[in-house]
Amino acid sequence: MERIASKQEVRQAVAEARREGKRIALVPTMGALHEGHLSLVRAASERADYVIVSVFVNPIQFGEDEDFSAYPRDLDRDTGLLDAEGADLVFMPTPDMMYASDAQVTVHPGPLGGVLEGAVRPTHFTGVCTVVSKLLSITLPDLAFFGEKDYQQLAIVRLMARDLDMPVKIVGCPIVRERDGLAFSSRNVYLSAAERAAAPVLYRALQTAEALVLDGERDGRIVADVVREAIAAEPLVVLDYAEIVDARTLEPLDAVDRAARGLVAARLGATRLIDNIALEVR
Repeated sequence: MERIASKQEVRQAVAEARREGKRIALVPTMGALHEGHLSLVRAASERADYVIVSVFVNPIQFGEDEDFSAYPRDLDRDTGLLDAEGADLVFMPTPDMMYASDAQVTVHPGPLGGVLEGAVRPTHFTGVCTVVSKLLSITLPDLAFFGEKDYQQLAIVRLMARDLDMPVKIVGCPIVRERDGLAFSSRNVYLSAAERAAAPVLYRALQTAEALVLDGERDGRIVADVVREAIAAEPLVVLDYAEIVDARTLEPLDAVDRAARGLVAARLGATRLIDNIALEVR
C-alpha cells in the first residue's frame, strides 16, 4: 500500500491506475478508524480495482468550541488497518497541504446544510463540502463511499455532486454497530464507562420508531415524540434533536407516507453522538 501526503503524487498514482484501466474508489475519513470505516473500504474493494483512503482531520469543519485539537489521531494504527484491508493508497495530507494560507473560496451546502446538524453546527457542512470537493478533485474517483451514520452529510454530498456535475457516483453504506446497538464512531472513545452504558438508548429509541411505523403509525409528530421520551428517560443523555424526516429532502414529516428517516443527536457529557434509522412504509 502506498502512503502519500503530496497531492501531486496522488494525481500521478491515479493517472497510472487509469492507464491500466482500473476503476477507482475513494473512501474519505478523518482517521481514528473503526469497523464502520473498514466496512466502507471493503465495499469499495468489491466495486473498484483501485481503492484510495484519505486520512485527514479537516480543520474547517470544526467549530470554534469543538474538538479539533482533541480529535483522536493514530496514523500508524490507521495505516496498519488499511494495509490489512488491501487498500491501494492512503492519502495523508496536512492542513497546509490542503489549504493555502490565503485560501478564500469554500463550497456552500445550500439550505440542506442549515437544518438539523447544520443548525447546531452552522459552519460544519461548508467545511465538509469544501474538503470533499477538494478530495474528489485530487483523486478523480469513479466512486466515493460514505457511511449512512452521517446521513445528513451523505445527503448533502450527493446533492453537491449532482448540482456541481461532479463525475462521481456517491455510494452510501449501512451503519455498522457494536453488539449493544451503538453506532461505531471515532468519538465513542471519549465516553466514560457510565456514558458508554447509557449511549445505546439512542438506537433503542430509533428502533421504537421503526416498530411504530411498521405497526401502522403514520403521524410523524407522534413517532418523534416517542423517540424523545425514550431518550429523556436516560438521565445521562441530553437530546439535541429527534426528528422524523423525508429520506431524500430531510424535511420534517407530519405524515410518514413515504421513505423516511429517524434522526437523533445527543450529548453525553462532553461527547456528542448522532444516529439514525430507515423508516420504511409498507
